[in-house]
Amino acid sequence: MKIRIESIKENPANMLRRVGYIFQRNEGDQMSFIRPLARAGYPRFHMYTRLEGTTLSIDFHLDQKRETYGSATRHHGEYEDEGALQTEANRIKQTLHV
Repeated sequence: MKIRIESIKENPANMLRRVGYIFQRNEGDQMSFIRPLARAGYPRFHMYTRLEGTTLSIDFHLDQKRETYGSATRHHGEYEDEGALQTEANRIKQTLHV
């Protein structure tokens, strides 16, 4: 799911902290944030953000559980623009008045 927030006037980390996200790490020109939904850390919303001038681009998904390893890496995430992701996008937009 993708969201674009135009003309931001504050630090992106502070904005996302207001909606319950925790800064995780920098990855190149992106910042990674999470919002766990359970004490164990999963499921959780996981987002990557990029600041382009005064526009904040957010790309996020729902991690259902920790990735598993074997012969291949598996990521148990939801990426569809509906259900829980749509609800979370609406919550973020409403909280940030977008």
